[in-house]
Amino acid sequence: MSPTVAGSPLQWGAFFALIVGMLALDLGVFNRREHRIGLREALFWSVVWTAVGLGFNLWIDIHHGRQAGLEFLTGYVIERALSFDNIFVFVVLFNYFAVPAEQQHRVLYWGILGALVSRGLFIALGTVLISRFEWLILVLGAFLVYTGFRIFRDEEPEVRPEKNLVVRGFQRFVPLTANYEGKRFFAREDGRLKATPLLLVLAVIECTDVVFAVDSIPAVFGVTRNAFIIFTSNIFAILGLRALYFLLAALMVKFRYLAYGIGLVLVFVGGKMLGHRWLAIPTAASLAVVLGVLALAILASLLRPAPPAEEVEILQDPAANVDADFPSSPAARELAEAEEDSAFAPPPPEQ
Repeated sequence: MSPTVAGSPLQWGAFFALIVGMLALDLGVFNRREHRIGLREALFWSVVWTAVGLGFNLWIDIHHGRQAGLEFLTGYVIERALSFDNIFVFVVLFNYFAVPAEQQHRVLYWGILGALVSRGLFIALGTVLISRFEWLILVLGAFLVYTGFRIFRDEEPEVRPEKNLVVRGFQRFVPLTANYEGKRFFAREDGRLKATPLLLVLAVIECTDVVFAVDSIPAVFGVTRNAFIIFTSNIFAILGLRALYFLLAALMVKFRYLAYGIGLVLVFVGGKMLGHRWLAIPTAASLAVVLGVLALAILASLLRPAPPAEEVEILQDPAANVDADFPSSPAARELAEAEEDSAFAPPPPEQ
């Protein structure tokens, strides 16, 4: 165990101040003007967030011991790997809702604030429950093993935004403008204050993050029970990956075997949780296994890449599993739903 326990009130406050301050700097200074995120800018912010995360890791290592540092780094690597699937979902959602490229960065980073809240609640609840009911760690381990085998069998659920309950409920109960209004989440139309489609996309992103948290957070509980380490490693990994979204969205198709590597990581972590009473696997060994599996998956993807035709198809239409007859335009979509399903559809645009 580490010499001291990470997570004093002062440390929590300093962490939140750091994250909120950097997000404010990103959104309020460097990205105050609407613009398309280029490769150079995406790489810059990814390097910045990765450096900050690893610097935080070094601080934990120095102040709380090597064990705590290894726990943070292992949780960071696992979360970053599991969050890779988020990239594909974001591509599908942005394509489906026809989100302007200039606004995608804004949606992703406002989504971080929601992730701070939702993942914080998950971790706090999980920490309390596991401390009182130790057997829950076995349930989480079995869930991770099950999820890992589902990935191996290609049984991950398809992303179908048109079937999403958040989308249908939002469109039914919240008045929406017919078009995007720049970077605004609310706008006046016909004398009424309405939400713009950008707010709907943000709501779906937040809902998606909650779903991914169900997989990722139990995996980090297999490494450590320290809520501070779990939470901070989660957030730094998410920030680093979302900063690199605009690069990975184009390159992710080349890592065809990464999903299988992620599935194997889940099976390993789940098995570790199931057998923790009989076999204690050191954190350093767990980190080595996770890094080794992911490295082999990436290497296999590079040595045996997907056929060019398959890559082109995915890059041109990442939302291919969405119904072809379902319109992409927000206004057209409202009209189509009004005809298809009057019980859930929003009112047609006013003339």
